[in-house]
Amino acid sequence: MARPTKWRKIEHIPSVPFFVPSESDVAEVPENILKLEELEAIRLKDLEGLEQEACAQKMEVSRPTFQRILLSAREKIADSLVNGKMIHVEGGNFTRNICPVRCLDCGREWTERFEHLEAAKNGNLVCPACGSGRVACERGRKGKFCRSNCRRYGRNPKP
Repeated sequence: MARPTKWRKIEHIPSVPFFVPSESDVAEVPENILKLEELEAIRLKDLEGLEQEACAQKMEVSRPTFQRILLSAREKIADSLVNGKMIHVEGGNFTRNICPVRCLDCGREWTERFEHLEAAKNGNLVCPACGSGRVACERGRKGKFCRSNCRRYGRNPKP
């Protein structure tokens, strides 16, 4: 069985998801779909000018994985510029934050996408080891989730 794809941590979601060549009818223009993690790789490497190792650390992936994401993004952007294709930014395997989670019954620890923690607040997140619904974010206090510390709510998470 193949290993599951690791979540790519991103900091920026664009407000404009489409880029279209100016002198073309949008309905007839072919498009390239640029994943959000590919856009993040371009932003970190080319816009912020970070080294690949620093970029990979920020996205919480290995350096070779970052290189593959970056090459894929650059290929799509070059194809769009040279061949006059529209760029549509959407999808991918990303998260805004990755939180450490602990089962209050068996003590198992794992990481979970912040977006999945919404399920835990509704009682739908269970421990993969024992099936218990009593799980808590490691950054939270008193067995609760770290609502005040998570990036989604406007603050940087604690290290």
